[in-house]
Amino acid sequence: QVQLVESGGGLVQAGGSLRLSCAASGRIFKPYVMGWFRQTPGKQREFVAGISWSGDRTWYADSVKGRFTISRDNAKDTVDLQMNVLKSEDTAVYYCAADKAYEGVDHRLWNYWGQGTQVTVST
Repeated sequence: QVQLVESGGGLVQAGGSLRLSCAASGRIFKPYVMGWFRQTPGKQREFVAGISWSGDRTWYADSVKGRFTISRDNAKDTVDLQMNVLKSEDTAVYYCAADKAYEGVDHRLWNYWGQGTQVTVST
């Protein structure tokens, strides 16, 4: 079983920055793709960013391109999400996800999930 644990969420003013981290542990299958999703009440879980095992391929939602950067450290089994120029609409619970291959933007196709971390952007 793979465990994913997110950290780094919190309250930030609009225009500010936050860095989320996710640590994978347990019976980790390698190689694996990692990603970030977010969810607000009453809405479906939304894809934010993904990164390949080697880090040479990244994917971003249009809404975060140019503001968010995903990166990973395979030696530590961690993935980070650097979020800059945050907007009120970025407020959500952010989830780390992992799978053997990139499953695209549909959260239902990703198999491993963290418990989520709250990000709140105030105006």
